[in-house]
Amino acid sequence: MSLPRCALLQDRKPRLLKCNTHAQLAFPPVAGRQPGDLFKTACSSDIQPEPHGGLRELFLRAVEMPSWLSSCTAITKGLAMLNATFPIVTDLVRDAAHPLTGVISDYDPLLEFIGDARFVLLGEASHGTHEFYRQRAQITKRLIQEKGFTAVAVEADWPDAYRVNRYVRGHGADTDAVEALAGFKRFPAWMWRNADVLDFIGWLRFHNDPLPAGANKTGFYGLDLYSLHASIEAVLNYLDKVDPEGAQRARHRYACFEHFGEDPQEYGYAAGLGLSHTCESEVISQLIDLRRRAAEYARRDGCVAADDFFYAEQNARLVKNAEHYYRTMFRGRISSWNFRDTHMAETLDSLVEHFALQKHGAKVVVWAHNSHLGDARATQMGRAGEWNVGQLVRQKYGRDCVLVGFTTHTGTVTAASNWGGPAERKRVRPAMPGSYESLFHAAAIPAFLLALPRGAHVANGLSEPMLERAIGVIYLPESELASHYFHASISDQFDAVIHFDQTRAVEPLERTGEWDVGEPAETFPSGV
Repeated sequence: MSLPRCALLQDRKPRLLKCNTHAQLAFPPVAGRQPGDLFKTACSSDIQPEPHGGLRELFLRAVEMPSWLSSCTAITKGLAMLNATFPIVTDLVRDAAHPLTGVISDYDPLLEFIGDARFVLLGEASHGTHEFYRQRAQITKRLIQEKGFTAVAVEADWPDAYRVNRYVRGHGADTDAVEALAGFKRFPAWMWRNADVLDFIGWLRFHNDPLPAGANKTGFYGLDLYSLHASIEAVLNYLDKVDPEGAQRARHRYACFEHFGEDPQEYGYAAGLGLSHTCESEVISQLIDLRRRAAEYARRDGCVAADDFFYAEQNARLVKNAEHYYRTMFRGRISSWNFRDTHMAETLDSLVEHFALQKHGAKVVVWAHNSHLGDARATQMGRAGEWNVGQLVRQKYGRDCVLVGFTTHTGTVTAASNWGGPAERKRVRPAMPGSYESLFHAAAIPAFLLALPRGAHVANGLSEPMLERAIGVIYLPESELASHYFHASISDQFDAVIHFDQTRAVEPLERTGEWDVGEPAETFPSGV
């Protein structure tokens, strides 16, 4: 589709769209402005420099607009319509919102809404916000205590998370939660080595310890596939113990990766472009070989052996999938994204099947970014061909799952400025006009839970596509629209949303000089 050339300019005033038409627009309320304030859009077929700073990214080139905004005339009409309906939808949100005040009963309506669902997916709008981590933990504790959930599956690598799993279930050599989290060394380490996760891991061990032998203790599992080399090492360590000859065969197969060093992207680049032999057949053969001997290995020591084999098998499956992921990642973002989220959904299914074999019912809480857990079909990414964990879980389990998103208006966040860079504490810009976050800010409730049941007035009011913000491990406020906003229908994307208007950065266990610049830390873990 041919898109008009529109630029978004920003200074200290609200944003202005430069399009090929003249019009006056009444924008939704923003800081220091009232509904009805008029701003002019300037006509230009070429991009003109902004007088107060660098020119922002092209608005429509960076952010795909819905079809009804495929021309600047339609943009003018769409924004005018949004301005007209903004106060109505804000009132719907304000009336339906359940304020969160810090009392123990804050999430009573959410637990009632969840009912008997076996899968609760708790998102986050960034990978570095204290409130998201802390409140996910609070909800998860109640799900474990009151609804019998026995697994927490997170957007983390399988072997690193499984070390935590051993600790919280009373196994392994780690003596405290800090040691148990030591496996998280890969960038961005703060995602899991932070004060809020440390608190939760300490609580989970405290919850599990009094349970009798043989009880179904709550575990902690990783869903992601980036741990190619760590997973290879885990498979070899397992086979060294149970099948030394099998370990030799595995070493021979996995030696295929030795030519590319520790960075799997080096392998992906060379193999993906046909510059070297691929390791595809080797990793598939190793997984088949391991599974062929499953019964033999599992008979050796009862339930413990079954757990150990499951851990090794998932690592071997991860190696196979990671090989494919890195080999194909240079072919396009959509295919690699879809493969990664399919892997995460399949890992979740493998957990469910493993629990069923052990005669344990599976009730799982999932922690991951909103972009993974909100139904992709309700976003512009879905229209471009992407799917994600939330969509796949919904399609498979239907009403047996609940998807919960988190949002914020402004505050601070822990993030890097580039891939592999140090953790920084960054100021989060106030949400852009025309976004769900700005609408929630206009409701003037500091923190609230918003259930979005099908057919409810508030769900209908929030069904029209609007901008939504997503901050990952990198935050680039200077190009925020292009880097961090996308279009979504939030009431189709999630079953409920939790909004915190003002948030602060999560505290890494290893704080850098870059992170310490700015406001002082307010808390540190209380229970380890």
